[in-house]
Amino acid sequence: MPRPLPRKGSARRTGRARRLLPRAVRIPATASEAVRTARTVRVRGRTRRAVRRLADGRLPSLRGTGAVFTSLTAVAATSLVAVPSVAVPLSAACVLRRTDAHHSEGIDTWNRSYPRPTRALDAVLVFLSFPDAAPLTTPAELASDHFPATSSFFERASYGRFTLRAHPRPEWIEMPRPSTAYAIERDWDTAQRAAYLRDAMAAADARIDFSRYDIVYFVADPDAPGVDSDATKVVNLDRPLRADGTAVRRIVTVFEKHPPDRLVLAHETGHVFDLPDLYHRPADGRGDWDTHVGDWDLMGSQFGLAPDLFGWHKWKLGWLGSRQVACVRGPGTTRLTLESLGAGAGASAGAGAGWHGRRDGGTGWGGDGGAAAGAEAFGPGGGTKLAVVRTGRDSALGFEARGAVGNDVSVCAQGILVYRIRGEAESGEGPIEVVDAHPRTEACWEESVYPPLADAPVALGETFTVPGEDVRVEVEGRTASGAWTVRIVTG
Repeated sequence: MPRPLPRKGSARRTGRARRLLPRAVRIPATASEAVRTARTVRVRGRTRRAVRRLADGRLPSLRGTGAVFTSLTAVAATSLVAVPSVAVPLSAACVLRRTDAHHSEGIDTWNRSYPRPTRALDAVLVFLSFPDAAPLTTPAELASDHFPATSSFFERASYGRFTLRAHPRPEWIEMPRPSTAYAIERDWDTAQRAAYLRDAMAAADARIDFSRYDIVYFVADPDAPGVDSDATKVVNLDRPLRADGTAVRRIVTVFEKHPPDRLVLAHETGHVFDLPDLYHRPADGRGDWDTHVGDWDLMGSQFGLAPDLFGWHKWKLGWLGSRQVACVRGPGTTRLTLESLGAGAGASAGAGAGWHGRRDGGTGWGGDGGAAAGAEAFGPGGGTKLAVVRTGRDSALGFEARGAVGNDVSVCAQGILVYRIRGEAESGEGPIEVVDAHPRTEACWEESVYPPLADAPVALGETFTVPGEDVRVEVEGRTASGAWTVRIVTG
């Protein structure tokens, strides 16, 4: 069990609740079937969420007098630059190359073996039963476990640029063998997994035209005796299965209980779009799995209080335009206006937005006027979302504003989140790591998946120097529309 860290304004707390953690997650490729699998972090038994905290009107405490005052001065367009530093809207200098790493964070090119979610994609949900169990649920009930929640998450994350259209089949399709015959488990034997996929495809092919779909979900009867809910994963096949004249290169195998873990299918679908696992896997399988990014991205934990995808991921997926990413090139000082990452047309501002203890209204491009407090419309979402400082050939720092809006409505602490990006790192080996601006404190101890990083953002009025880098960020204020004015000093 990890050592508890001091809580704000209190002595060290003992007896921290232990969370159940997953075992090994990677399944190596074999000569017979080269398969890479993507795992989902399990944190069982979580029932308390920050939305309850917000509903009770409890907000994070202020960090000094600088947090009390909010700048109402709008900063024009994307940036005001103090020479000789340069903020390049088109951001070419900050693009990391895509490496051979599995799910590389490089974004100079798109891996065409994956569907890019810049258009509407169709997904089929195939419900599989087994001869050794009569299903206790209906396909419609299982479909409603995941949709429209999964589609809604991506609709908000993409600012409406991507639509995931679910097509759940209405019937159970029976597998030819009992559920126990496939030895389904987290570290699934390659031959058994291959047999399961072949049988499922053969059983479903007579009823389903797979050429009509971009994504395939095989959803197993959750009550069959041989089904293990920890076996849910994406299976990438070097040798695709063929059906209806199309090559099926990856399948999401779903073995979730009913009801399932929150946003589990959104996490797995992220792998379908070439996003890596961001959690940390302890060498011995014990310890905390959330030390790399905590609550701050769905690919780290689907249970996070702020699970919206990092701005870097949105850039990779094609959801941020080139003028929404500022490449900071130094040395010098760059002043930027950063719109909250979750702000988009029709996004909800949510409750408790802001360290200053009031609900902010909308945000927009460069401070073009704000909506009323708590208004549903939170601006056009066309402002600068991400600032990047290149730190090496395959590395960079990301800076983005995180607030209680969109998928982050239950966020614990708001401000400018800083993180490291490593393009050469493999999925699950720290391709992105959040930099904690408050390493001696933690927050939202009862709700956060990793309280030491729950208060990671640089708050209003604070200045933070990134450890190991000659880079400093100062959070100067808020605009009338709710955006954040920051200075990034390099060199």
